[in-house]
Amino acid sequence: MQTKIPAILFRGGTSKGPLFLAQDLPRSRDVLDRVLLAAMGSPHPRQVDGVGGAESLTSKVAIVSKSTRPQVDIDYLFVQINPNSPIVDYSSNCGNMLSALGPFAIEKGLVKADQSGKTTVRIYNLNTDSLITVELETPNGEVTYEGTAAIDGVPGTAALVRQNFAGTVGSKTKKLLPTGKLKEEIDGIEVTCIDVAVPAVLIPASAVGKTGHETKAELDADLELIKRLNGIRVEAGLRMGMGDCTELVVPKPMLISTPRFGGTITSRDFVPYNCHATHSVTGAMALATACAMAGTTAADVMGEVKDGAVVIEHPSGTMEIGIRTSGEGESFQLLDANLARTCRKLFEGFVCIPGAIWNGEDRAASCDDIA
Repeated sequence: MQTKIPAILFRGGTSKGPLFLAQDLPRSRDVLDRVLLAAMGSPHPRQVDGVGGAESLTSKVAIVSKSTRPQVDIDYLFVQINPNSPIVDYSSNCGNMLSALGPFAIEKGLVKADQSGKTTVRIYNLNTDSLITVELETPNGEVTYEGTAAIDGVPGTAALVRQNFAGTVGSKTKKLLPTGKLKEEIDGIEVTCIDVAVPAVLIPASAVGKTGHETKAELDADLELIKRLNGIRVEAGLRMGMGDCTELVVPKPMLISTPRFGGTITSRDFVPYNCHATHSVTGAMALATACAMAGTTAADVMGEVKDGAVVIEHPSGTMEIGIRTSGEGESFQLLDANLARTCRKLFEGFVCIPGAIWNGEDRAASCDDIA
């Protein structure tokens, strides 16, 4: 017999994966790991025996429950499933998948849509102990997926989802600059270690022999580069107080360079063993914040910030982050960090897994029960 688990498959931003209610999943983390690997079809490069999309961007899971925290609507636990390995990673957040959480919560009855036509959902991310707010289009008090908003890396248009990450400074380390430095040397290269929405290490592309404008395919083929970036990333994790990050996706390494097409900065975001086809939302928040701080590696290569927006040029186009800050140095504050995303519900039903892996008993009560 197989165990049927209710799920909705979403395209969230430029990512894709199933969303589950915590109450429909096992309480035990070890059992949950096995359930999610079976559901997604890992480890297998094509994830042929599961619903995974055969690459890291389309092999993501979001777990949701109604929150009991003050001024919070829903809790969210993000899980990265690796197609090629049995690693189940709970270390980071995913801003792209986060765009699907509001619609999912409304459809599942966790949040009531506002009759005004727009609904704000306050989301607590357990992975990073941080609060993100999203504003959805809800005409007539209902979720809509149809709209005119477009994002690079996704065909067509859909309803706008506006996200604000101002409450994510120090997502894993509790510090904006975890090492206390705007720049430092790792492997003979000046880098910036920063933590907004996700811990990240910003690496000038020229320092590793790249222009920073290479395609994803060109960068993915450079195995020596990926090995070197991973070494820098792991060392940065140690310096940021995160311990051994060898088997984690954080800190996130990004190659940065001057823009070519009128944007603010160019970035190649690694996830972490290949280049992101577009750009992670969380990485964009860290990079945009670094652009607002004098003395970072981002400030060294960036162009102009126009009308309070940092425009990041990535392999599939651009991503625009509205940013507002105050103060400098130790008094620096991130007041607003927002961007537009879209999402679409792709499939609703059940994910089926072998009953020998989990028989459906000992279910979690909430995301906190799992985390």
